Amino acid sequence: MKHFSEISPMAERIIDAAQGLIQQQGYNGFSYDDVAKIVGIKKPSIHHHFAKKEDLVCVLVQRYTHQFRGELLSIEGQHASPMDRLAAYAAVFEQTFNRDKRLCVCGMLGAESDSLPESAADEVALFFKLNLDWLSRMIGDAQTAGLIKSNCAAESLAQAYLSALEGAMVLGRGMRTVQGPADIAQTFLSTVSA
Repeated sequence: MKHFSEISPMAERIIDAAQGLIQQQGYNGFSYDDVAKIVGIKKPSIHHHFAKKEDLVCVLVQRYTHQFRGELLSIEGQHASPMDRLAAYAAVFEQTFNRDKRLCVCGMLGAESDSLPESAADEVALFFKLNLDWLSRMIGDAQTAGLIKSNCAAESLAQAYLSALEGAMVLGRGMRTVQGPADIAQTFLSTVSA
């Protein structure tokens, strides 16, 4: 299996199409036929780049995690306050949600983890670990600075915050509402800082 950094421009287009399909329909809701139609190629051409759907999804999640890591670094570079960083983090989810009520790739795949190939589930777990570690650090910094008053463990608050953001996307789509991650983030952050 290739690493995401070793893929061709055509493979990148295939991944882009698969990502959109996963965000809308999940792992079990798309096929190589669907991807081929979006990209405008024949199905066997996809197999040339990704022998199995599992390979495609693993590379896709690696790329998604890498891009998200870049977002986290950008947030840290642009915002000094841990509370501003936590709000900016939620804005990443809001941007995704505002694109046709799309869900986080790994949130969608995580919901299907029992039916994912093990290698894909492992990549999804790495995404969540990256995010929970970063959130724990930001929340811990906010607690140390007296900006978050809750005496709950930073790790527990990180899990609650990420769960709230992922859940807000699902609930927003399910209820067909415009209320999404930004609203729940504001509620969460004002609650823990009170």
